[in-house]
Amino acid sequence: MARLTNDDFDMGAETNAVVHRNPKAGGTVAFLGTVKEFSKGERILKLEFTHYAGMAEAELEKLEKEALEKFGALECLIIHRLGEIPLNGNIVLVIAAAVSRGAAFDACEWMIDELKKRVPIWKKEFAESGSHWVEEHP
Repeated sequence: MARLTNDDFDMGAETNAVVHRNPKAGGTVAFLGTVKEFSKGERILKLEFTHYAGMAEAELEKLEKEALEKFGALECLIIHRLGEIPLNGNIVLVIAAAVSRGAAFDACEWMIDELKKRVPIWKKEFAESGSHWVEEHP
């Protein structure tokens, strides 16, 4: 079940929970997005994420359901943090469990790509030279 949170999450615990709920899965793939040190040549100090409440949650749920149908995944999970996140902090976790590893990889990659295109979550970068909103999100 997709969720937005201001709190950090434990990638290992979330992945283990998906694995243990899906004994038919032959593969579980997880993608972890973190705050990187440099963006467009500038040193990043932190990021801030905001969202369109209600719409973002609904779109994340829709992505999970679509991935289940499109790739035959057994379970999908998306967690995205909101608020300020420090350097190296966890931003997003996407997990897909499927009977085969190929379907798990495909579902996981598709979900993170679609999230960046469709979900109304906006990112603000705080660099040494100042802050600015990143325009790549919907």
